[in-house]
Amino acid sequence: MDNKLEKFIESLEKITIAKVLRTVDLLEKFGNQLEMPHSKKVGRGIFELRIRGVQEVRIFYAFHNSAAVLLHGYTKKTDRIPAKELAIANRKKSELDSV
Repeated sequence: MDNKLEKFIESLEKITIAKVLRTVDLLEKFGNQLEMPHSKKVGRGIFELRIRGVQEVRIFYAFHNSAAVLLHGYTKKTDRIPAKELAIANRKKSELDSV
């Protein structure tokens, strides 16, 4: 997880931070077996953690060396994934794949 994502999570409301941490724990426990409503595939090798509540949050992640790596997060405001947000996640996944 990079500093931008850490700062994003820290900027959320306390109850949302707790939900994010709980969902990340579920991801650690279940890995690629985690499904809806907590996780959804959104692109080639990219998934989103879905945090519901007053603040709707999405955190993109990918698997690298069989470990889940958090890539990018944003506060959801529309039904569709903003292209800009997905592009950031794709770029970070490409960087991860080149390591």
